[in-house]
Amino acid sequence: MIETLINIALFAMLITTAFAIVRMDHLFGVVMLSGVFSLLSAMLFVTLDAVDVAFTEAAVGAGISTVLMLGTIALTARREKRVNNRTFVPMLVCVVTGAVLIYGTLDMPNFGDPNAPAQIHVAPAYLNDSIEEIDVPNVVTSILASYRGYDTMGETAVVFTAGIGVMLILSGLRHRRHSLRQRLRLESRRRRKLAKRGQT
Repeated sequence: MIETLINIALFAMLITTAFAIVRMDHLFGVVMLSGVFSLLSAMLFVTLDAVDVAFTEAAVGAGISTVLMLGTIALTARREKRVNNRTFVPMLVCVVTGAVLIYGTLDMPNFGDPNAPAQIHVAPAYLNDSIEEIDVPNVVTSILASYRGYDTMGETAVVFTAGIGVMLILSGLRHRRHSLRQRLRLESRRRRKLAKRGQT
């Protein structure tokens, strides 16, 4: 009962945050709320016992993506440009996609159902055969490192690529600030020369 209430509260906060992101035109606030949305998603994954997915969501969604978007804002603008002609096609696409996704979940078994295919076929095989096949005493480690090795490698590649992107954006931001300072110095020198010529 308590877990259900926690899930409902997290879903309600996710929906509220999503509407706030859509309605806001200040990009800095949008980035901060996007980080909050990722943290709420990570908390929801933890309540669903998907700790590895929660870790990836917190690291990439709330951490690296926030830094990337903040660096992008520093290189562009801080407010969204207003568009006069509004179309309902994007809203229609989102509604249809959401309806299709909800329809696809109707055939899924209930959460925690002991008769679900994952509980009947996959889980017993992991628990019984992982020690003999992988020779690792920890079942979770054997699943992440061997059975789901490609998935773990993909997550690691995503985190690594995001980190490289953050470094590139920050280095470009430093270069831009350095060039801006040089331009300001040259401009101040030029004004001083013009002022001295005016005095003479």
